[in-house]
Amino acid sequence: MQFDWLHAAIILFLLAGVVFGIGPIIGSLLLAPKATGGDLDLPYECGVPPHGGARVRFGINYYFYALLFLAFDVDVLYLFPVGAVYLSSKGWLTFWELVVFVGVLALAVIYFWRKGVFSWPRRIEL
Repeated sequence: MQFDWLHAAIILFLLAGVVFGIGPIIGSLLLAPKATGGDLDLPYECGVPPHGGARVRFGINYYFYALLFLAFDVDVLYLFPVGAVYLSSKGWLTFWELVVFVGVLALAVIYFWRKGVFSWPRRIEL
C-alpha cells in the first residue's frame, strides 16, 4: 500500500476529531472551579430549597413511562413524512407500509399492556 496525501488527510482529521472531543473535557477539568460542601450535595428542585425528605427516590415506573413515551413519540415522528408524501404516491404500497408500521406499534402497545407496564402501583415501596 502506498501512503499518499489522502491517507495523511484522513489521519490529520482523525487526530483533530480526537482533540476536539477530548480537549473540552480536559479543559473543564483543568479550568473549572472546584467547590465542595454547602448546597452542592442537595438535589436540585427548580431553584427552590428542598423541603422535608427531599432524598426520596422516584419509583421505576416513572422511568418506564418516560422511555415508552420517547419510544412511541419518535415512532410517530416517522408518520409525518408519510403523511406529506401519501397523497402524491401511486398505488397501494404506501398504504400497506403504513398499515404494517402502525400494526407493529399496536403490537408493542398490546405487549406492554399484557406485561403490566401500564398498571400503576398504589404504593411504591422503597
